[in-house]
Amino acid sequence: AYLTVSIEPLPPVVVGDAVTLKCNFKTDGKMREIVWYRVTDGGTIKQKIFTFDAMFSTNFSQMENYRKREDLVYQSTVRLPEVRISDNGPYECHVGIYDRATREKVVLASGNVFLNVMAPPTSISVLAADTPAPFSRYQAQNFTLVCVVSGGKPAPLVYFKRDGEPIEATPLPEPPAGSGSWAPRNLLHRDLDDTKVPKSLAAEGQPGLGQAFGTAEPPRGLAAERDPVTEAIPETVVSREFPRWVHVAEPIYYFRHTHAPVSDGTVEARATLTWTLNPQIDNEALFSCEVKHPALSMPMQSEVTLVAPKGPKITMTPTRARVGDTVRILVQGFQNEVFPEPLFTWTRVGSRLLDGSAEHDGKELVLERVPAELNGSMYRCTAQNPLGSTDTHTRLIVFENPNIPRGPEDSNGSLTGHCGFRLVLALTLTVILELT
Repeated sequence: AYLTVSIEPLPPVVVGDAVTLKCNFKTDGKMREIVWYRVTDGGTIKQKIFTFDAMFSTNFSQMENYRKREDLVYQSTVRLPEVRISDNGPYECHVGIYDRATREKVVLASGNVFLNVMAPPTSISVLAADTPAPFSRYQAQNFTLVCVVSGGKPAPLVYFKRDGEPIEATPLPEPPAGSGSWAPRNLLHRDLDDTKVPKSLAAEGQPGLGQAFGTAEPPRGLAAERDPVTEAIPETVVSREFPRWVHVAEPIYYFRHTHAPVSDGTVEARATLTWTLNPQIDNEALFSCEVKHPALSMPMQSEVTLVAPKGPKITMTPTRARVGDTVRILVQGFQNEVFPEPLFTWTRVGSRLLDGSAEHDGKELVLERVPAELNGSMYRCTAQNPLGSTDTHTRLIVFENPNIPRGPEDSNGSLTGHCGFRLVLALTLTVILELT
């Protein structure tokens, strides 16, 4: 007897699809059994998912004629109605027949197939690295957008667009294994305000300034490498109210793509886009992250607009503060949508805060048990992100609290007044009695 087994190959399938595994075999012997296995742990474990035992079935009892030799072709199928990521992996079909000569010997053969299950990404988001961050007029800053894509299998293709146009970016090498940080290293920390650099160094272009990654030749296009294309502006012409650096017409972008496996079999992909920020041209620029994946019929997209904060809305509770109350001053929002997240700094105009500190960070400023001396004090909130900065002020009015007794000086004065009144009254009565 002879036996040949083959399994039809399968194209990649998407999570949720129905899949049929087909095992074809040809033999001239008598059927003994068919067993399907799902192979896991690199082939060390085989889990039975289907068994057909001909000894206990009449389906094939009249199918073969042993008086004449002929080829019989069979097909065994296993259907998975809704595949999951956990179904991904190899499968085997084992077939056993009785040998025609001995009727007791069993001939075995098997075939295998790999089921590749794909999963489309489930979420995509764009955020800014190193936020909240301050705004600087006189120092060129690198800015990084991070696109996070989760739930996909295999890893998706991620790319960025600006104002709907694809961005051509220079790829950066992947960070070393075990670094634990998805964000790219800071490519630049250099003050380009000419008034803070000796003219001899500014003129000669001292080597070593603005070098990135600790290499002899930093990536081309960063602000540190813009000196050869920077226009030499006389000191008397430049205004300190505007950034001191001069950009080329088109910014140069740097791109990094990394991915990490997740325990459920999917991949988390992160893509970073880094460039030297120019608040004059990048404010209100629309950036989008798009994802292409074989399990998606059309790309996924998430977009953000870089916007500086404008018109903070501040509320104070209670609205009518009295001596001894706890006052909370809170930034509730802005007149526009702000991205990235702003940095909030509170100061008291002309003096220190109630706790003695010069400033306080956060969206909320809490003044515990305000004294009467804070009446009329002015508070400034500075909201800033890498694209710009804005200030807003609010004045604290503190009213007297009738539930709090007056100080000892006021009480003594009040008692002195009563005693004086009683003395005058007694003297008046004495004079009237004497006259009578």
